[in-house]
Amino acid sequence: MSPDPSPPSPPPPGPPSAGPGARLTRLLDAMRSVGSGLELHATLERICATAAQLTGARYAAIGVMDEDGDGLTDFVHHGVDPATTRRIGRLPDGRSGLLGALAGEPGPVRLTDLAADPRSGGLPAHHPPMGTFLGLSVRVQGEVFGTLYLTEKRGGEPFDDDDVDLVRVLAAEAGIAVGNARLYEAAQQRERWIDGSVAVTTALLSGGDADEALQVVAEQTWRLSRAAAGIVLLPAEGGLEIVAVAGELPPGTLGTVVPAENGFVRELRAGRAVFVDDPATDARTRTGPARGYGPVMMLPLCSGGRVLGALVTPRAPGGRPFTEAERTLGTQFASQAALALMMAEAQRDRERLAVFEDRDRIARDLHDLVIQRLFGTGLMLEGAQRGAVAPEVRDGVGRAVGELDVTIQEIRTAIFALHQGSAEAPSGLRERVLREIAMAAVPLGFTPGHRFVGPLDTAVGDLTGKNLVAALREALSNVFRHAGASRAEVVVDAAATLPDGRPGVRLTVVDDGVGIPEGGRRSGLENLRRRAESLGGESRYGLGDDGSGGTTVVWQAPY
Repeated sequence: MSPDPSPPSPPPPGPPSAGPGARLTRLLDAMRSVGSGLELHATLERICATAAQLTGARYAAIGVMDEDGDGLTDFVHHGVDPATTRRIGRLPDGRSGLLGALAGEPGPVRLTDLAADPRSGGLPAHHPPMGTFLGLSVRVQGEVFGTLYLTEKRGGEPFDDDDVDLVRVLAAEAGIAVGNARLYEAAQQRERWIDGSVAVTTALLSGGDADEALQVVAEQTWRLSRAAAGIVLLPAEGGLEIVAVAGELPPGTLGTVVPAENGFVRELRAGRAVFVDDPATDARTRTGPARGYGPVMMLPLCSGGRVLGALVTPRAPGGRPFTEAERTLGTQFASQAALALMMAEAQRDRERLAVFEDRDRIARDLHDLVIQRLFGTGLMLEGAQRGAVAPEVRDGVGRAVGELDVTIQEIRTAIFALHQGSAEAPSGLRERVLREIAMAAVPLGFTPGHRFVGPLDTAVGDLTGKNLVAALREALSNVFRHAGASRAEVVVDAAATLPDGRPGVRLTVVDDGVGIPEGGRRSGLENLRRRAESLGGESRYGLGDDGSGGTTVVWQAPY
């Protein structure tokens, strides 16, 4: 079911002196107009306009109560032009003044002079004058949804009993329309979250780059929660590390580790969701990813009893708190994302195991077949050398036997390296870089060249080293998936000087592929840039080293 693209407009205003028959006709037209749409805000606007026209009021408004009933989450008005609204500034919050006092009134309230009522706190600057007043609750399935306000009846007359009766009927019909609009909006909201879950699952299980998939999770969380940002955190030594961000966040957020001592981290790692409506009253928001924001929703990524990480969705300062429906949908989304993360992890483990098994097979073949054949060939040559008469033949055969011995040693070194590739990742940065290059050789079909400059293992810190390895993985993944290259070269310079004069480490990956097409995807390159900037560095890309083709990616950051 979809809303009518062109719902009927409210009935035209009639003269205040219209007879009962005319007013009844207008009321029926108004009821048809109010119930014609399904979008909530548009429905509220129609209710305001219709109520004003039926009663001859100059101004009308509906204040929508929040879930706790102690304030307004929305304030829809009619009759005040946009320029005046901007001059007035902030809209009523429903907690103070006459509007706050009327929230709990069971019946209609009529006033002949709004300003003279002792409950009135006065009108703000630039507000148009208002005298007569009529207020009435709007109920949805027996619960107060909000309050309908009408002011300044044309002609200066007070609102009479007929106006109250008309508004009562209209409020009852409005309650039905608002209920339908709420159901439609809830269905649309659930559909958006389901679509977001599908997008996240697809991204995580597509076999693409893990960082890119986590970025999809952050972007979907940001979009679906309608928050100021979407943040993904994964366990790291000492707490939770921010591994993907979407939205406007301070520079340096990506890669930050929120310490385990933070109260939020303890709750999340225990598998408990955290909801903060007013960060100003919660000391835990003074540090961590929610600092400087408004209401925040923090959801653990739990699956199979394991906490894989967390999603954080903060809203802007002064933003409305997350509703119960949003909290429920967000929790379900986090559970689905956690399940997809588990499945993606298992899939990567299977792929890694297949690579290791292939390495072991290659190592066995080299040892059992190639080395034995080379050794047998060497023995045959040595026999031929002893039977040779000419000195030149003996020398030539001797050199060939020597080359075979060297080749056998090189193959044995390769066998050892293949077996080492199946072990856990070594701790040294140089060895981790070599491991990434060796792992990339399988999908690439060739082994990228490499060169190291400077004291890599001693100069580069853990956080910078971790991000450098991730950047190398991203760059080599781009070479495999997009470049169609036959050659690649990796240079890691730990003696580099950054543009601002600081010492740092520079990673350069050059390939001879097709280059980066115009209009192509840049998500991987964007990940590289975010990683570098989070450390105070930079990332850039351009043509290959000879300027004729291919791609050069440069990633650098301070120690």
